[in-house]
Amino acid sequence: MSTMRLQVNGKKRQFEADSDIPLLYALRDQLGLQGPKFGCGLGQCGACTVWVDGKAVRSCVTPAQTVQSKKITTLEGLGSSKAPNKLQQAFIDTQAVQCGYCINGMLMTAQALLNDNPRPSEQQVTDALAGHLCRCGTHQRIVQAIMKSINA
Repeated sequence: MSTMRLQVNGKKRQFEADSDIPLLYALRDQLGLQGPKFGCGLGQCGACTVWVDGKAVRSCVTPAQTVQSKKITTLEGLGSSKAPNKLQQAFIDTQAVQCGYCINGMLMTAQALLNDNPRPSEQQVTDALAGHLCRCGTHQRIVQAIMKSINA
């Protein structure tokens, strides 16, 4: 066990954990954050996506110890159910969420794209989300929600 120090959603957090703990498990099990989801455990589905220094990364394959000096943002850091950000509100308005499992990764990746490119084309949005798996097949509504947030 070692002491981990992470800066998550603007707050410094400290906890004891194995030195090889994946960031996903640190966020969910040690810090109680429910945004990032366990999907495949191989970094292939995108359900676990968070930002590290503003870039979307797969937290299931990122060792927590490697990001101790970086800023981590989870879905909880974008907005809340009481005060969703513009992109989250567009997902609600468009009913882009069905089971909700992929939505964490979709939102985190989409917001990272919008932060870098505030007016992407629909093709750029589709390309950015290509590495995310959606079991419900709501990709069209997800892209529609992202495009709606751009024009809001």
